[in-house]
Amino acid sequence: MYTPATTSTPHDAIFRQLLSCDKIARDFIQLHLPSEFLKICQLDSLKLESGSFIEENLRACNSDVLYSLNTQYGMGYVYVLIEHQSTADPHMAFRLMRYAVAVMQRHLDAGNTRLPLVVPVLYYAGKRTPYPYTNRWLDGFEDPELASKVYNRDFPLVDVTTMPDAEIATQRKMAALTFLHKHVQQRDLMQVMDDFVAILQRHHITATHFRRLIQYMLSTSSIEDVDAVLATLAEKLPQRKETLMTLAEQLIAKGEKLGLVKGEQLGLVKGERIGSENLMIAIAQKMLDEGEEQDRIIRLTGIASCRLAEMMTAGLSTDQGH
Repeated sequence: MYTPATTSTPHDAIFRQLLSCDKIARDFIQLHLPSEFLKICQLDSLKLESGSFIEENLRACNSDVLYSLNTQYGMGYVYVLIEHQSTADPHMAFRLMRYAVAVMQRHLDAGNTRLPLVVPVLYYAGKRTPYPYTNRWLDGFEDPELASKVYNRDFPLVDVTTMPDAEIATQRKMAALTFLHKHVQQRDLMQVMDDFVAILQRHHITATHFRRLIQYMLSTSSIEDVDAVLATLAEKLPQRKETLMTLAEQLIAKGEKLGLVKGEQLGLVKGERIGSENLMIAIAQKMLDEGEEQDRIIRLTGIASCRLAEMMTAGLSTDQGH
């Protein structure tokens, strides 16, 4: 059984006490509910609900009454706010909107899948007459007409899944992020890596943002050949090589290098670091081809000096063979 909450004034108390009676509440709704809503309501299903779910920071006292009733379109609600303040609130319409949204949220939290119709009603009996403020919440904006265009139509939707890559490539500093969001679930990112590199070359982004983009790509995608991806990036973006080397080292430190964790889960020998070694070798070879100093290659890739010497010898043999 619903018990009216304690209110701050006798005005509120008497209203709540009488409106707890079904017959009086039904008369109130028939008198004051907008006709277009009233005609779809089943008044015999009227039920007084607790209004205590309204967030405490939205009001100074518990002076609301909430009714539920069935409509032709499912459950509906009539929310009545009792206002007896001597000073009317210029943002009362916005308060009513916030309360109405709270009612909708509670309805969804109860397991319903559709939003209910909620009709806010302000019952005003203050000293100042007539009620001095608008009861249309959009009027609280500096430009109500513009606000109406924002809130009375579909919100803007940015659906990257349907956006052509050519269009994404024109989106300046948003291009790289949007491109990754579209393709990150793709099984083989190498298929679109050239397009991604082209975007990175066309639109300058900071080193920090570049690092975060690559970290995101490696941590969320299902890349089959990480060494090929990083080696390709290092080759095509030489100015980002040091960042890529650092990321590779981080992958090694975390044991997430090129299928190593998966291999260990399959019971393979933990000492086999084939994937990571292949990555370092591929990057070291790119650096050799570009004439990088040996000490720098060893420092950045962690490759053994003897292994690097073997690579250099193999490279010389290949050149002589040609």
